[in-house]
Amino acid sequence: MTNTNATNGKVAAYHGVPAEDAYGYAQAIKIGNTIHVSGQLSHDENGAMVSPAVLDESGKPVDFSMMEEQMRVTYANAAKILAQFGATFDDVVEDTLYVLDVDAAFAVAGKVRKEVYGTPRPQVASNLIGVPRLAFPEQLIEIVFKAVLPEA
Repeated sequence: MTNTNATNGKVAAYHGVPAEDAYGYAQAIKIGNTIHVSGQLSHDENGAMVSPAVLDESGKPVDFSMMEEQMRVTYANAAKILAQFGATFDDVVEDTLYVLDVDAAFAVAGKVRKEVYGTPRPQVASNLIGVPRLAFPEQLIEIVFKAVLPEA
């Protein structure tokens, strides 16, 4: 994981996974006291999918039972990116969950989010949006974050 100074006062953060170079993006950009975190997903330190969904013969997920584990790993990866800027989930003001199956995500999201944010009613704006496809076939969820650090 690294941080680099980008242009126009931006600081970029990376996990160091292959997709960053292949697609060409930063995991997060900090400008001023605001951190914009790109869609995080369930991958390990090498970029391999953790708890991949089982796919059918056409390459589409057929089992969404890994949603909770993918969600947990996704939040853990976001925590690592936020930490590169000295931020935590206490600094997050919004998260948007993009999921392949809204019912499967909704069934576990409340429990996972309450644990991640450490409160029964997280003080964060949140969206849960069903989508037809994500970046990787085995991927069930992707989460985008916006965090704001206290003014210095």
